[in-house]
Amino acid sequence: MSQIRRQSIISSVVVYTGFVLGFLNTYLFTREGGFTKAEYGLTGIFIAIAAMMYAIANMGLPSYIYKFYPYYKDNLPNKKNDMLSWSLLLSIAGFCLVVLGGLIFKDLIIRKFGTNSPELVKYFYWIFPFGLGLTIFSILEAYAWQLHKSVLTNFLKEVQFRVFTTLLIILSFAGIIHGFDLFIKLYSLTYLAIAILLFAYLAFSKQIHFQFSISKVTRKFSKQILRLLTFVYSGGLVFTLASVFDSILIASVLPQGMALAGIYTLAQNIGSLIQAPQRGIIASSIPSLAAAWKNKDMGRISRIYTRSSVNQLIFSVGMFALIWLNFSDGVFSFHLQSGYLDAKWVFFYIGMMRIIDMGTGLNAQIIATSTFWRFDFITGVVLLIITLPLNYILTKYYYGVMGPAISNLISFSLYNAIRYFFLIKRFKMQPFTIKTIYTIVLGVSAYYIAYLLFKNQIGIVWIVARSACFIVLYGIGTLLLKLSPDIQPVWYTILKRLGIKKGE
Repeated sequence: MSQIRRQSIISSVVVYTGFVLGFLNTYLFTREGGFTKAEYGLTGIFIAIAAMMYAIANMGLPSYIYKFYPYYKDNLPNKKNDMLSWSLLLSIAGFCLVVLGGLIFKDLIIRKFGTNSPELVKYFYWIFPFGLGLTIFSILEAYAWQLHKSVLTNFLKEVQFRVFTTLLIILSFAGIIHGFDLFIKLYSLTYLAIAILLFAYLAFSKQIHFQFSISKVTRKFSKQILRLLTFVYSGGLVFTLASVFDSILIASVLPQGMALAGIYTLAQNIGSLIQAPQRGIIASSIPSLAAAWKNKDMGRISRIYTRSSVNQLIFSVGMFALIWLNFSDGVFSFHLQSGYLDAKWVFFYIGMMRIIDMGTGLNAQIIATSTFWRFDFITGVVLLIITLPLNYILTKYYYGVMGPAISNLISFSLYNAIRYFFLIKRFKMQPFTIKTIYTIVLGVSAYYIAYLLFKNQIGIVWIVARSACFIVLYGIGTLLLKLSPDIQPVWYTILKRLGIKKGE
């Protein structure tokens, strides 16, 4: 567990560093005199469509890597391991099908988006290199996680990607990049850039080898691999469609869709701050979960499930409260375009969804690395059936830009509930304890104390004071209540290094 804790903490620090850069980029995109809401919205749509392209192209191969890597490692020398070679080849072939589909359905896309979001039609072809870069990087990332290189992959995806974006924004403001046209074309190459960096590292460190002869492990498990790919691919595809449908729907059906997509993108990006530790925890836990299933170590799986739940809940509740305390004040104090105030309640529903998703722990990863990965497909279909019509109805006829956020809160809550009850029934595992309740009560209490003390104060100084008050109350409460077994050792280590507490 200490290895998971260590990598999770380091990865979380890396991820939060990336989110600091992301916050800077968000500020530069949305400040007065910067990019228009439609231009900012287009960057969000690029990410949503690229995620959809990756979901189609990946063929379920990341799950194949997660599930079967321990068998390849135990039974093959590195130079005979054909796992990555076939994964890259098949995913690139899958992306070729994506390109073909994009060309075939181009006229339909123009009809659906041409009126409300002409910017998407104009830069249609530039989404493809963006999606290709994400596809290649994600396959390499899944393999690198098995090599315990999650810190590196998190750095590239969360920090380096945003560094490239920051540089493009600064060069645009400086007049070196002339106009948004050149900016978005260079932006479309950023995922390819980090994919090349990751590939170069793995190649030069001799941690990958290309082997296109079918290995004995691939032959032995070929039937299981094909069944896994069929179900996981289908489930992942419908899950991704359900996840990115919101942004694409806004751009398609609402007047001034791309500008409203900009508002939604701001809410999503701020909401992603809540989710920052999740990526590090997932990256460091998947190899341990795969090995635990292989060794039938149910006790270890249960401990990972429980700890992932409370650790993620502590982070998500605290981060949501901090953002909600300061959202309106932040828009005014940092001189963002006033129209972005409309993102506040969109963020509220997105934030609630993130808390529920993180608070239910690593249910998706536990199921995906088990022999019950078919359940991924079943729950994915259920999610899609709920999400698509609900998104459309709430967005087009009732709540406009808030519709997708409300819809996703409802559908993802049901989605996690189904997984929660499946794990209880099948494995007698559930992640919640009395400390789950303590965490929520502590977060609400600390929020209201900070809010009431500073509710009439506006400005950057008061944002800092309000935030500091909440952090002190929430942090002390977390330590005194011993909400997480992983926080106490970290706290003691910090005290020792500061010379406040002597080691035993």
